Amino acid sequence: MAALVFFLPSLARCRAIRGMHGQLLERWIARGDARAGAPSGIAAMWREVFDWPGSRWPVAALTRQADAGDAAEAHWLRADPAHVRADMITARMLACGALGLDAAETARIAADLKPLFGDAGFGFDAPTPERWYLRCASGATALPDGGDPDEVIGDDLKLHLPAGAAGRRWRMLFNEAQVLLHHHPVNAERERRGAVTVNSLWFWGGGSLPARVHSRCAEVLTADPALRTLAGLAGARCLDPAPSAFVDLLATRGNPDRLVDLGNCRDATLESHWLASADAALRDGRIERIELAFACGERVGVRAAHRWRFWRRVTRTPA
Repeated sequence: MAALVFFLPSLARCRAIRGMHGQLLERWIARGDARAGAPSGIAAMWREVFDWPGSRWPVAALTRQADAGDAAEAHWLRADPAHVRADMITARMLACGALGLDAAETARIAADLKPLFGDAGFGFDAPTPERWYLRCASGATALPDGGDPDEVIGDDLKLHLPAGAAGRRWRMLFNEAQVLLHHHPVNAERERRGAVTVNSLWFWGGGSLPARVHSRCAEVLTADPALRTLAGLAGARCLDPAPSAFVDLLATRGNPDRLVDLGNCRDATLESHWLASADAALRDGRIERIELAFACGERVGVRAAHRWRFWRRVTRTPA
């Protein structure tokens, strides 16, 4: 019988969603089978469903393939637009990627960043306002990895910048890009109208497109471009994360496991639609079990019979 795997935000974020009563989620957590020892982070969740060679999490190559279709030609590194603010002690990244840039602003900034990185031996490209790239020579291994922006935002940047002699080149590029962006006319215009400025770049997700990928899930429901590319490489069928698509997916009985990516879900439909629909499918036997994978590292397995574990106290999350 099929399992339904949910990729979810951190448990704290799920509980903080406005209008979410949390009763179903809390019941699953209290009465399901918890699995300890799973590492936190998105990469760790993906590794539990997908298998690819190497230890890197090559987000840049995966999203590049989705954005431009040419990822197989080189190694790639994300160099995403970011907004950084200094305080009394350090600098912290407050936003990354989706800063509200339009295509014209992106093109103007990219035109000035290309020579900076070109002189350092990298090709710079900004095919979307949210995702910017450095093209590295095939076989490059000394790529920095500042970490997923979601895990870096609000933290001391010094803890995430590449360290030591090997990271000196990247720290210099990081600083030179900040100087260029600080004086860029686009940022002056954005500041005048109260928009968030692009005053830094964030290097992360470096690697090459995996030559082979295996997955235990035959169907993947996600809007994430990297996850869609990974699923495609594994031969899984990709579905758009629409409520109607989820209803159709649950209506089909079968043996293959299926994955539903709700990592970016931030509203009460997480429980009222997604989890509630899965609970109904679990109760009537359309799926055998539900697996909850939270970005914070929590893992919970849920079966229909677990609802009879009345001795396990359910925490009530305030509405």
